Amino acid sequence: MARLTADPFLAPALGAALSQWLAQLAALEGAAAKTIEAYRRDVARYLKFLSNHRGGAEGIAKVANINQSDLRAWMAEERGRGLSARSLARALSAVKSFTAWAADRTGTDATTVLSARGPKFRRKLPRPLPEDSAATILTEIGEDAREDWIAARDTAIATLLYGLGLRISEALSLTGTDHPLPGTLRITGKGGKTRLVPVIPAAAQAVQAYAQLCPYDLTPDAPLFRGARGGPVNPRLIQGAMERARLRLGLPATATPHALRHSFATHLLSAGGDLRAIQELLGHASLSTTQAYTAVDAARLMEVYEKAHPRA
Repeated sequence: MARLTADPFLAPALGAALSQWLAQLAALEGAAAKTIEAYRRDVARYLKFLSNHRGGAEGIAKVANINQSDLRAWMAEERGRGLSARSLARALSAVKSFTAWAADRTGTDATTVLSARGPKFRRKLPRPLPEDSAATILTEIGEDAREDWIAARDTAIATLLYGLGLRISEALSLTGTDHPLPGTLRITGKGGKTRLVPVIPAAAQAVQAYAQLCPYDLTPDAPLFRGARGGPVNPRLIQGAMERARLRLGLPATATPHALRHSFATHLLSAGGDLRAIQELLGHASLSTTQAYTAVDAARLMEVYEKAHPRA
C-alpha cells in the first residue's frame, strides 16, 4: 500500500490535501500502489517547488491558480535536474489531476495548469517476437529445468503470456480455483480492473500437463503455480528461464516474458484482429496504449516492403 500520510516538508494544509487526493485515487479510482507512490512523489516535488519559488507557504486555492511563468519555471527545474521528457509528462499529468481536484474544492479557475502541454517524446514501441520465435520459446523454455514438473510449469506460464496476453503477475496470481482452466478467465489487472479473457485449448492443455506433474496439492486458496518448495513462484524464475531460452535460440535481449504479451497483441493485429477487442483482451485503460501495436505492425510491413519490392 502506498504511503498516504502527509509530507513533513509541506505546509500542513497542502500535505493534508495531497493525502486526501491520494486516498481518493486509491479508493475511488482503483489506482495501483506504485502509481499512487509515483503521483505522491511528483506532486510533492511540485508543491515544494511552488513554496520555494514564491517565497512562502502556499494555500490550496493559490496552488490551483498559478500562472504560466510559474508552471514553466517548475518544468524547467525538473528538466534541469535530469528528468526525461517522458517522466516530466507523467509528472505534469499528476499535477493536472491534483490541480483539478483542488480547483473543484476551492472554486478556483485552474485553466492555466489544465491547458498546459507536456513535453513531446517518442513513445517506445513494443518489441514483439516473430511468430516462429514465440512458438519456439514455448517448447524451449523448460528445457534446462531440474525436474519435469518445473519444465511443465514454465511452459504453462509462457503459454498463458503468449496465448492469452496475460502479464506475468496476472498469470502468477492464478489459484487452484482456476484449475482446470475454464473457457473464459476472469483476470484482475492493474488498478484492480477486471476483464474476461478467452482460454485457447493450447493454454488449457499446458496448464493441465503441469497440474498432472506438480507434486503439490493445488488447493483452491493456494497459488496455482508453485516454486520448488511449494510456495508461490517468484517472477524472476520465469525471467531467468526465458533468458536462458533466448540465449540458446540466439534471440535478442528484448525477448522477455513481457515480450510474449506484446507478441500476443501484435500477432493478433497482424491476423486482422480488431483494435478495440485487443484493448479489452489486454486490459488497457486507454485505446492509445493499444494503438502502439499498429505502429509495430506498420514498421514490420515497411521492412518487408523494403526487402521485397523491386523499386524499394
